[in-house]
Order: sequence, then C-alpha cells, then structure tokens
Amino acid sequence: MELLVYILLGITSVTGLTFIVERGWALRWRKVVPTALLDAVQSCKTEREVSVLQSVCHQNNSPLGRLLLTAIRHLDWPKEENVDALQTQARQEIVRLERGLVVLEIIIGIAPLLGLVGTIAGMMSVFGDLSQTGLNDAGKLAEGIGLILRATLMGLLIAIPSLVFWSYYSKKVEMLAVEMETVCDEFIRSQYRQQKK
Repeated sequence: MELLVYILLGITSVTGLTFIVERGWALRWRKVVPTALLDAVQSCKTEREVSVLQSVCHQNNSPLGRLLLTAIRHLDWPKEENVDALQTQARQEIVRLERGLVVLEIIIGIAPLLGLVGTIAGMMSVFGDLSQTGLNDAGKLAEGIGLILRATLMGLLIAIPSLVFWSYYSKKVEMLAVEMETVCDEFIRSQYRQQKK
C-alpha cells in the first residue's frame, strides 16, 4: 500500500511539474499579446491598414491575433453584433489560456490527501509490527515514524508549488484578458468611429 502511495505521489509530482512548465511557456506575455500586433493596431487608421493588420494577425498566430481577426471579419456588421461575436471568441480564448490550470488545482487538493493516505498506511504497518515485536526496539519505531512522516512531507512539497503557480497563472490569465480586451476595444472604437465619418 505504501509503495502504491509513493508511486501515485511521484506521478502527481511529474504531472504537476509538466503543467507548470507547459503553462509557463504558453502564457508568455509576448506569445499571447505580440508586440507586432500592438503596433499594427495603433497604426490602423484607414481601411487599407485593416488589411495590413489582418496579415500581421495571420503572421502572429496568437489569442490576440485570433480576436482581432474575428473583429475584422465582422466589421460590416453593426457594432453591437461585432462586439458580441468578439466576446464569444474571447471566452474561447480565455478557456484555452486556462487549459491545464484545473489539473494544478486538482493536484493542490489531491497531493496532501495522498500524503495522508501514505501516513495512515505507514502507521498501520508500524503498529502492526509493534504488536509482534513490542516496544523493545526504539530505533525501529523511530525509523517507522520517519517513513510515515515522509509521505505527508512529499504531499505538501508537491501541493505548495502547485498552489503558488496556480495562483500566479490564474492572475496572469486575468491580466492578459484585460490587455486583450483593451486592445480589441480600442480597435473596434476606432473602426466604427471612422465608418461614421
């Protein structure tokens, strides 16, 4: 039983580390909100520049690029309908950015519990041995208690970094969402302002 708990803790640890690294790579600021797109949006004043922005979006495949392409495709729609289409696409992009965070959240909850299961299994084993050998060997008892506590420690050492990165990435997704919303809002306003002229 103890071996199974340690194997599960090892799998949990590797899974958590994998998602921490993968999300760190995927949530890089310039990967989600490329500088080239920000520059293209700021310089997009005329209809001709919209096609330039569109080609920059295709070159920089990113969440912001996909949002801007949605807005560009619907520029002939009324502003409210374009904004609705953009919000629908934005929700899909946020879900993509949050992918994997639920795994870290599960690890935060499950790792300490696995450590606790290992502790209980270890205690059962130690006390089972005590019933046969008695309290004659204090060294063996101390060794058994050390093994028991190791499972709890491993569970916490897996859960704590997962909690830190889950909190950090959740906040980062929120900040990225605000930045993308601001850029798209600026683009929509400027385009519909020009159409009125």
